Amino acid sequence: MALETVARDGLVLLGCGKMGTALLTGWLEAGVPAASVWVIEPNPTDWLRASGVHLNEGIPAAPAVALLAVKPQMMGAALPALQALGNGRTLFVSIAAGTSIATFEAALGDKTPIVRTMPNTPAMVGRGITGICANTFAGAEGLATARALMAAVGEVVELDGEHQIDAVTGVSGSGPAYVFHLIEAMAAGGVAQGLSPEVAMKLARATVCGAGELAWRSPETAAQLRINVTSPGGTTAAALAVLMDETAGFPPLLTRAIKAAADRGRELGA
Repeated sequence: MALETVARDGLVLLGCGKMGTALLTGWLEAGVPAASVWVIEPNPTDWLRASGVHLNEGIPAAPAVALLAVKPQMMGAALPALQALGNGRTLFVSIAAGTSIATFEAALGDKTPIVRTMPNTPAMVGRGITGICANTFAGAEGLATARALMAAVGEVVELDGEHQIDAVTGVSGSGPAYVFHLIEAMAAGGVAQGLSPEVAMKLARATVCGAGELAWRSPETAAQLRINVTSPGGTTAAALAVLMDETAGFPPLLTRAIKAAADRGRELGA
């Protein structure tokens, strides 16, 4: 099924918070008609009310896709609304961390086609990246449909299996928060060196955004880009000596942070 099939047979979106809104915006911009989308959302925004989708009106008997965009802690209460679609031809796509394929199969039926995905919030500006994996009943067709849906808001990588999804959560799913905190920390460091908070924050935001865009566009590796800006014995080298410290620098710190996020994802699925 491609987006044309989704447009023809309908798509149900369960939950339309920030990520659900980003996805819906991408689908509408990719050509999925608003009339082909049914949204279940108890607290709709003004934008959602005006989007033209079917809002809290019930759902079709056999939509092409049901996408689950509620928080993991709310999944148990939300799934019964879609239980009648299980064990059928409707493809279930989840963006929730921690909720395993086995959990969905137990709730919806063990012959239900299911794809788990892990997107991230840059999807809100069309620059997300999503890891995807599927059960046997979804197969290659289900993966292709999920890929098309998630590609509307950024890049997609297919995983070797569900065992990798928590690692994706730790790296890219939670990763934007690490970058935002880096901006905060850089700005605080600038203030400590005498800059005003406003100037320090502007410098930090522009530097991180610009470096990210350079990394995105450049064919060179991240390591080579780092080398390019580092003069031997210069200011950048002095800073990197702190940041690349093997015991207290970025490498061990981020390894621990990513492990903590991945471990929490596993705990949510336990």
